[in-house]
Amino acid sequence: MVKKELLDILVCPQCKGELEYRTEPEEVLICRSCKLVYPVKDDIPVMLPDEAKPLDE
Repeated sequence: MVKKELLDILVCPQCKGELEYRTEPEEVLICRSCKLVYPVKDDIPVMLPDEAKPLDE
């Protein structure tokens, strides 16, 4: 689980917008503006646009 202190300062690397943290069904960070899903691996957010997946709403 990502620490709250880290979540408070993280923003989308593309638009600098707010991220939504989810733990189910998998741990991810979502940018609704860019419609991207950033993975979290071993409690570490992977904030690389190349690693992000499109958001399927």
